[in-house]
Amino acid sequence: MSEWFENSDFWVNYGPIMFDSQHWAEAKGIAEACINISGAKKGDKALDVCCALGRISVELALLGLDVTGVDITQPFLDAAKETADDEGVNLNLINCDMRAFSGYDNQFDFAVNIYNSFGYCDKISDDTKILESVFRSLKKGGTFILECISREIAVKYFTEGEWFERAGKTVLTHFEVVGAWEGLLSKWILIDDKDGSKIEHEFVQRLYSAAELRDKLISIGFSSAEVYGGFALTPYDQSAKTMVIVAKK
Repeated sequence: MSEWFENSDFWVNYGPIMFDSQHWAEAKGIAEACINISGAKKGDKALDVCCALGRISVELALLGLDVTGVDITQPFLDAAKETADDEGVNLNLINCDMRAFSGYDNQFDFAVNIYNSFGYCDKISDDTKILESVFRSLKKGGTFILECISREIAVKYFTEGEWFERAGKTVLTHFEVVGAWEGLLSKWILIDDKDGSKIEHEFVQRLYSAAELRDKLISIGFSSAEVYGGFALTPYDQSAKTMVIVAKK
C-alpha cells in the first residue's frame, strides 16, 4: 500500500498552508547557516533531501553550490524548477522516494533535511533506509544536517489544536499523542473561505528522542553526530525550540 505522503493531491492542497511566506523568508538564513556549519565552498555538491518546493535548494544554489534536490512529489519539483528559473540558477531535481535513492554514492559534500520532513514512514526500518541513503550519498568527511521535531520538543510544546487563516483557507488542527509518545497524530481540516468546501487529512509523525536519533546515525556509520537547539548551534537544552543534528561521515 502507498503511504499518505506519496499522494501528490495532498501536497497540492496542503503545500501552500505548510510552506507559508514566513518559511520562505527564513530560507536564505537557514541556507547560509548550513553552509557555515558544513564548511562548504562554492562549487561543492549539496543534496537537499525531501526538497519540496525547493526553498532551501534555490538559496544554496544562489550561494554558489551545485545542488541536487530529491522529492517524491513531482508537482513540488515542478514548482522548484520554476523558482530556480526565475532566480537564474540551475537545480538537479530528482523525483524519487529517498528510501530507494541510489546511484549517487560518495558524491555529495553535504546533505540537508530541513523543516521537519523526517519520521513519516510507517516502519522504523524505512526511516532508517532514508538515513542510510543519505550516508551512502555523502563523500567521506561529508556533513549531514537534519532538523526535525524531537520527542522532547513535542512534549514541551504540545497543544491539542489551533485554528488560523492562511492562503484563502480557514485551517483547523487537532493533535493527539500516539502510544507512549512514540508518535504524534495530526489532523488538518481546510475550509475554503470562498465556497466553504472542506478537505481533511490526518497523519502520524514518529517521534525520536535526540539521543535515539543521534545513536541511530552513529550505528549507520557516521563518525560523529552532535545535537543542537538550532542552526546557530545553540545548546540542546530546556530552551531549545527545535532539534538540529550535525553528523559527519
